[in-house]
Amino acid sequence: MSGGRQLSAAGQGELLSLARESLAAHFAGQPRPALPAEGELAAPGSAFVTLTRRSDHDLRGCIGFIESGRTLAAVVAEASVAAATRDDRFAPVTEAELPELQIDISVMGPLEPIDPEDVEVGVHGLVVQFGSRRGLLLPQVPLEHGWDREQFLEWTCRKAGLPLDTWRKSGCTVQAFTAIVFGEDQTKD
Repeated sequence: MSGGRQLSAAGQGELLSLARESLAAHFAGQPRPALPAEGELAAPGSAFVTLTRRSDHDLRGCIGFIESGRTLAAVVAEASVAAATRDDRFAPVTEAELPELQIDISVMGPLEPIDPEDVEVGVHGLVVQFGSRRGLLLPQVPLEHGWDREQFLEWTCRKAGLPLDTWRKSGCTVQAFTAIVFGEDQTKD
């Protein structure tokens, strides 16, 4: 795989602030914060925003956008609000929850085809596609669950609503990406 995206510590901090400010503006009924017009956050990008409760680390929402053609800042601003309000696995986040939410951002590198035997747990995120079904899991997910390479591939298939062994079938595409993962409470890249 080619090298992933680079992002400065200052850029990471700016994205975390933008995510928090976007959530606050949404709940206050105000317009989204102004987005940077130049610099690393104004370049096209792909990212996921993950919201968890600090008290018990329970997931409250995770949404992202890949290959959107929009700026990294725009993607993070939109994904923050979407993670709080449109992740249909959870009840929408309430304004009262905001102070207790931990925000983590995964800035994605480019998607590239990969042979399943070359997948590295903890390094790669995965996208599995078969027909019209597509599932994505971030690089940190298999580490959080203690999965090996095959389990990671199986769970990515499951995320797509496919049988667990679909990654072995002809016609199934497996793509990988790297990500810079960081959050409000600590930097995890």
